[in-house]
Amino acid sequence: MDPDDIQDLFRSVGPVTIRRMFGGKGIYVDGHIIAVELRGELMLKGDAQAGPLYEEAGSRQWTYSHNKSGKTVSMPYWPIPSGAFDDPDEAEKWVRIALAAGLRAGKK
Repeated sequence: MDPDDIQDLFRSVGPVTIRRMFGGKGIYVDGHIIAVELRGELMLKGDAQAGPLYEEAGSRQWTYSHNKSGKTVSMPYWPIPSGAFDDPDEAEKWVRIALAAGLRAGKK
């Protein structure tokens, strides 16, 4: 995603800071990470409260296989529900859920 598109999508929570990380981008509000973009996919921060909401919307938690152990590792991010890209109200709903999860996690 283009940085301007990211700013537009997250405008309901104010300006975001975008930092390169792990071959992708971290998206922050006031020092709290609330999303990542990796390999062209935008994933929102989640936790025990937000995760079930994302899953109800058809999203699945980001996981990967650990190189050395072969174990599946779950990350605290879920792909943004597809309807959010076409509907500003829907986008705002999911961005605010991600912000709340980011605030609960604290600054790192």
